[in-house]
Amino acid sequence: MSGNDDSLDNSDGPAEKGDDSADLVEFLAKAIVSQPEEVNVAIEEDGDLLELETADGDRGRVIGRQGRVAKALRAILNSTADGDGVRLDIVD
Repeated sequence: MSGNDDSLDNSDGPAEKGDDSADLVEFLAKAIVSQPEEVNVAIEEDGDLLELETADGDRGRVIGRQGRVAKALRAILNSTADGDGVRLDIVD
């Protein structure tokens, strides 16, 4: 290997707070819903809040029975180093 191998580094510098968390939430949400093209994650309030939008028919899938799926998404998010202190809001 050469001493200057940048092929493993795809970043354009340090990630903003919430960027990796938003990517994680988007990836997980797209795996759950029936219309993944309608999933959108917006980063709000200096990266402390993620707003997850889905198609109307998929909102129940993301929330789950008694909020279990939403709770699991939040637990996964908060278990990551980047997700520490980041809140997830599922918007209408």
